[in-house]
Parts: sequence; C-alpha cells; structure tokens
Amino acid sequence: MTVQQKLNPTLQPAVEAVLGSLLVNATQALDELTIEVLAEHWLAAAKLLAQSPLTAFDQCVDLCGVDYLEYGQSEWAGEETVSFSGYGRGVEPASSARLKFGESLDLGATTRPRFVVVAHLLSYTHNWRLRVHVACPDVNAPMVPSVAQVWPTVNWFEREAFDLFGILFDDHPDMRRILTDYGFVGHPFRKDFPLIGHVEVRYDPEKNRVVYEPVSIEPRVLVPRVYRHDSRYLGQGGK
Repeated sequence: MTVQQKLNPTLQPAVEAVLGSLLVNATQALDELTIEVLAEHWLAAAKLLAQSPLTAFDQCVDLCGVDYLEYGQSEWAGEETVSFSGYGRGVEPASSARLKFGESLDLGATTRPRFVVVAHLLSYTHNWRLRVHVACPDVNAPMVPSVAQVWPTVNWFEREAFDLFGILFDDHPDMRRILTDYGFVGHPFRKDFPLIGHVEVRYDPEKNRVVYEPVSIEPRVLVPRVYRHDSRYLGQGGK
C-alpha cells in the first residue's frame, strides 16, 4: 500500500519567488504542482530551479514529449453508439493515425500548442517534486533549449523525445536517435504517424540481408464496445 504525499504549501511560493517573471502559470491538482514556462526561458528557468537554495531541484527524473494533435477527440461518439450487438471503430476513422498514407484528417482550428516538453524535477533537499510544461512555439520545427548542461542525465531523455516526437533540443551535445533503427523515417509517437508504419522488414534469402519494403497491410481497428449480459458488469454500465 502506498501513501500519496501531500503537496507542501511552501513549494509554490518558493518556485514563484525563484522564477519571478519567467513563470507563466502554476496549477495545483491532485496534490501536484505544475508550472509553465516559455521555451525561450526554459534554460534560464532550469538553472534557477536547480541552483537556488530556495528550490534546489537537484535532479530531473524524467523528461518527455507530448503531442496534443486531436486532443479531446474521441473515436467513441458516445452512449448512443453503444448497442447489444456491438460497435466497431474501424468504419469511420477518427484518428489520423489510422488513415492510409497520403490521406489527411480535418482537425479544425485549435489554439493549443501541438508539441509540449514535460519535465519532472526532484529536490532531495526539500523532498519536493515539480512538473514543468514547456510548449514548442513552432509546430513545423518544434524546438526548445537543451537542459543537459543543468541535469546531465537529461541527455538521454531529450534524445528519446527527439526520436519519438521529433522535438529538437537546441545546443544538445549529441542529438541522435536512441530507440529506433538507423534508417527509420518519421517519429512513431506523433499522433499522425500511421499505426501500421510506413515500411515493413523481412529477411531476403536471395540478397542474404534484411530488406525494407512499403507496408503491405491495410489499417483496421476491430475493437467492439458492447454491453455485456454478465453479473460482473452490473453497476458499471452493464444491463
């Protein structure tokens, strides 16, 4: 059994005092504090949070990317689509990841930045945890400053975010892919990356090597949503 740690009431005032005008927003939810800073101020803010005795965030325990493309949209149209015979999501794709190569999905206008870098900081001195959101201002070439010089372990995290989301980290000492293959094309965690991928791999006995070919399967998702006639589901939407 784990006990959730309550948010220390002195954390937010300390962060606000250290960052000053660099702090865009601070939100408390579920006993956690999340702050937002601009990409252009991220490196300066990271140095202040790490070096100031008021905060002393010695460690960045994690850093990742987020793609808000299609955020808030659902492939489930709602309760009216549920039936006792089932409901298939494979008829009208509501996710661009299930479109075929070359197709596009009209998402409409949105004011939310598509790519965001999220860092989780830890202070051993104060036993505090802090989440930082840094929005990438350019959706076509998402980039934020690297903070590997502040927390050296971030080197690996930033490479992972680059590999999976295509987010660039300015002044990173070694901006290379870290998880995908050498010749991999695209960034697999982007919401518009096809679930079936772009290529498939097989071993060619005649060429005596692995070859890459265009993907040959058709995208389909066959996940039904059905009300079950089962006592296990009573009180959970079942009939």
